[in-house]
Amino acid sequence: MSDATWQSTFQELGRSLAETIFVVIDLETTGGAPHLGANITEIGAVKVKGGQTLGEFKSFVNPGHPIPGYITELTGITDEMIYEAPLIHSIFPTLLEFLGHHESTVLVAQNAPFDLSFLKAAAREGGFPWPAYLVLDTAIIARKVLSRDEVPNCKLSTLAEFFGTHTTPNHRALDDARATVDVFHGLLERLGSLDVYTLEELMNFGKKVKKQKSAELTQPNAIKE
Repeated sequence: MSDATWQSTFQELGRSLAETIFVVIDLETTGGAPHLGANITEIGAVKVKGGQTLGEFKSFVNPGHPIPGYITELTGITDEMIYEAPLIHSIFPTLLEFLGHHESTVLVAQNAPFDLSFLKAAAREGGFPWPAYLVLDTAIIARKVLSRDEVPNCKLSTLAEFFGTHTTPNHRALDDARATVDVFHGLLERLGSLDVYTLEELMNFGKKVKKQKSAELTQPNAIKE
């Protein structure tokens, strides 16, 4: 079987990116990690499919303790704004309902481990099972498909400027999620030019790139970048 035939067959059997439901999520928090006592202050999420927005989720969350001054300075979120907001355990079922079933939904986030650490911690503390979502990280995808000449780093603000997002990231959950949606769609267009059209191909794309780079470095005249 030729490479072209194998690729075509794999795409026919795979889950089309255009038909996949993605939920792009972003959190604002009181600090850098839940194990250090930080909690969620705001959740923003956008559900998309085939480039179209299916719905949005937005809520303040009462973290159960005062917001540090430097966080308020960064996000603009004050104690007064979240004083009457729901605690995470009371809003979590609504969030899970919005996210949908893990067999149909793929989560997307910028620097996903950060958001997932808080979501999983909230699930544990509230006694909720955390669904086994597939997760895509826009920062990681960007590092694999964009060159250093195109973007000096893969921060959300940098990627948003590169792709000309409709919403400027501003450390507010829904706005940052909206900006990440545009970044994600820009990355998907770039992946299309690399013949990546299915979820399976995307999930394996990083491994393919790593293997290719390893092979290049073993060549006699390879130049370390």
